[in-house]
Amino acid sequence: MGAISDPRIGIALGGGAARGLAHIPFIEAMDELGLVPHRIAGTSIGALIGSGWAAGLTGREIRGLSYEMLGAMNGLFGRLLSTQVRSMAKIFREGISIQLDPVQVVDTFTPDDMPETFQGLKIPFTCVATDFRSWHQVAFHEGALKPALAASLAVPSLYRPVHFHKTVLVDGGVVNPLPLDHAAAGTDILVGIDVNGDPHAWPDGYIPTMIDIGFGSAQIMMHQLIAHMIAAYPPDLYFRPHHVNIGAHEYWRVREIIKAGEAEKDRFKREISAKVEGFISAQRKIS
Repeated sequence: MGAISDPRIGIALGGGAARGLAHIPFIEAMDELGLVPHRIAGTSIGALIGSGWAAGLTGREIRGLSYEMLGAMNGLFGRLLSTQVRSMAKIFREGISIQLDPVQVVDTFTPDDMPETFQGLKIPFTCVATDFRSWHQVAFHEGALKPALAASLAVPSLYRPVHFHKTVLVDGGVVNPLPLDHAAAGTDILVGIDVNGDPHAWPDGYIPTMIDIGFGSAQIMMHQLIAHMIAAYPPDLYFRPHHVNIGAHEYWRVREIIKAGEAEKDRFKREISAKVEGFISAQRKIS
């Protein structure tokens, strides 16, 4: 008779900018059930949050950090400004760029004791970026952590591209906004959390701005890419919190965004508990 083991759970945390804060209640649900993923894969904001989880932060701790860093608009913009104004000499030499530096953003919005390398994480973790030159995805799972996270969340135009490993990298959501392929390896239960959101409910007669068109077009593109990824790597559990009229840049609405994830939390706990119990029951029948 073979020993009965717990299932290996792989979780893909998708990209969606501010809407990605809805990942947090799902992490809290895993904590409350005493479940630890075997593997985490993340894209963009999913990479940033997933790295904290992989480093050993609880969902409650990630929520607390999010409230502290993002909960007030003036505090949020103060932190973002600080990533631009690090050196008066640099300002006089180069001026102030309208693009954010993703490396400094990651440094600002991660805990001081964040591991420097993937090998320092407690849970195997992969994050996805896009090679701007070859148009292919690049998956990082070893080496320096923060440059890889910066590349994964470097939204084109909003952030400067990241020069890392002799290439030019931008946001992973351009090619793989829900990295089920990287969460699936060696796992028994595959979970996908899609935070791309819902179509915006524009009022009658409203003409979208240039920014609306840019973010909205990216959202449509990501929706189609996610559909193809789900077809190729069907998850055992797929959750998509509903965000209506929450902009990709509206991080200061952190409490409202997390609430959208909370609406799915109880169902997630029921369904993943059932999957775990089903896996263990199947082993008992075989043994």
